[in-house]
Amino acid sequence: MTAYEILKEKELMSREVLAAFVNGELAELSQEVKDGDDVKPCTFADAEGKKIFRHTASHVLAQAVKRLFPEAKLTIGPAIDSGFYYDIDSDIAFSPDILAKIEAEMKKIVKENIVLERFTLPRDEAKKFMKERNEPYKVLLIDRIPEGSDISFYKQGNFVDLCSGPHLHSTGAIKAFKLTQCTGAYWEGNSANKVLQRIYGTAFPTKDELNAYLEEQEEAKKRDHNKIGRELEYFTTVDYVGQGLPIMLPKGARVIQLLQR
Repeated sequence: MTAYEILKEKELMSREVLAAFVNGELAELSQEVKDGDDVKPCTFADAEGKKIFRHTASHVLAQAVKRLFPEAKLTIGPAIDSGFYYDIDSDIAFSPDILAKIEAEMKKIVKENIVLERFTLPRDEAKKFMKERNEPYKVLLIDRIPEGSDISFYKQGNFVDLCSGPHLHSTGAIKAFKLTQCTGAYWEGNSANKVLQRIYGTAFPTKDELNAYLEEQEEAKKRDHNKIGRELEYFTTVDYVGQGLPIMLPKGARVIQLLQR
């Protein structure tokens, strides 16, 4: 039986269930389980639930980019505390207008409710598979997978990505998401490597949760010390000194004197 069937049998399945814990390990609902395995539901309230939800959202982002810009090269796309990102090598500059187009394509993919299917390949076949798909960064990543490890992929429609998983059952579960910004990022964080484009986003099970998060972020910006300090003329920065080294202005120096006294 699968984890899904076990949870359903125990009357623990609901729309909130995203995955399962099988003997304490995060697993997809489609994973087969043995007699005696301890199977519990995993929801967005769990840290692991947020991770699997947002990691799947990053795959939806990557699929949308490849649909719109087939020549783009994919690198990595993990879930992070605030959402997810994907680093992409592309000659196209991902402006706010283009991000809006990518987001619209993501909505189409979610509406299509594409099932994510996992499969594995031997190392040589995996490298050949990614070379044929013109994904050089994925070939590099395959080379770094330890010998003897499964080299797994996830397929959703015509899109395939190298990934260890686990993932949600289908793209339709990503009900509410938002691409927030695009910044530069060195491949592997090394300044000697090429600068990639990092698209950030966040995702939630409901629009209400997404809107609450976005409003919270806007409120936090209003209280950002970097913004307020400049507006109050407490400090400034200059490029030749460095953005990490604020220069105190007379008002800021006076405040520090008063606090010290």
